[in-house]
Amino acid sequence: MREGHTVSETLKHTTSYAQHGEALGFQRFWLAEHHNMEGISSSATSVLIGHIASATESIRVGSGGVMLPNHPPLVIAEQFGTLESLHPGRIDLGLGRAPGTDPITSQALRRDGLGAEQFPNDVALLQALLGPLQAGQRLKAIPGAGTQVPIWLLGSSLYSAQLAAQKGLPYAFAGHFAPRLYQQAIKLYRAHFTPSATLSKPHVMLALPAVPAETNEEAHRLATTSYQRILALFRGQPLWLRPPVTSMAEHWSPEEEAGVRGFLDLQLIGDQDSIRTQLEHLLARVEVDELMFTVDLYDPDKRRHALDILAATRAS
Repeated sequence: MREGHTVSETLKHTTSYAQHGEALGFQRFWLAEHHNMEGISSSATSVLIGHIASATESIRVGSGGVMLPNHPPLVIAEQFGTLESLHPGRIDLGLGRAPGTDPITSQALRRDGLGAEQFPNDVALLQALLGPLQAGQRLKAIPGAGTQVPIWLLGSSLYSAQLAAQKGLPYAFAGHFAPRLYQQAIKLYRAHFTPSATLSKPHVMLALPAVPAETNEEAHRLATTSYQRILALFRGQPLWLRPPVTSMAEHWSPEEEAGVRGFLDLQLIGDQDSIRTQLEHLLARVEVDELMFTVDLYDPDKRRHALDILAATRAS
């Protein structure tokens, strides 16, 4: 959310952004789950997915991700089974193991005390609930059963990479906020992948932060919006999108600057040629099947134009 703007305005811009991505041929649009965070309006993830899917025609819409420790698997199966029934062949269910919030909010969301330690069992239950009904099955997701909504495991460490490989599921690494282990996690996933009824060979998505612009100079100025947001995260402040600034020197200490730049270590910044060169260098280091981009730009028009530049980079 832009500082001083409403949730309604934010979601209107989000819808326009998704529609623009669809028009450019992007394949997926994912929404996160975060709670109790000023400046973030993606707490009701399944509701937003339904809204974006209704406002588009072909792009796949999904969760990046549903934080499974916050929810009973049956509820998620019913929600995403309903979404898949409304928008056949267009819904993705990305699952995260973290709560995506603070301990107090986690307790308010799911009061039985279960958490991340239940994640493998919860994933297995979700798979069963979204799969074909079995003889004698007593617990059923209606809607949900038989929809076989594609499940992705999301992660920023080696744990989810190993679990995705073991279960034969597609894997998405959160390089947009936790770049440190991306190479190790992807290599681990590929090395230990076990074919399944879902997937015959490994499939990896890498999420990257990106600030494309018409010139390198403009891109570096626009990137200060993302720097301010991550700095606010480190300081425990509201995560509003703030206008870009000419210089960050007066806004952060040297230690804070190092932390923010480390957080955004995989960030692509620049004009089309610069973005292409950075991507080539990245893809020479790691084997991925898909890239997903987070584009934290303050101006909605510039944010949509950033997709134009990314699409042109892909086409070239």
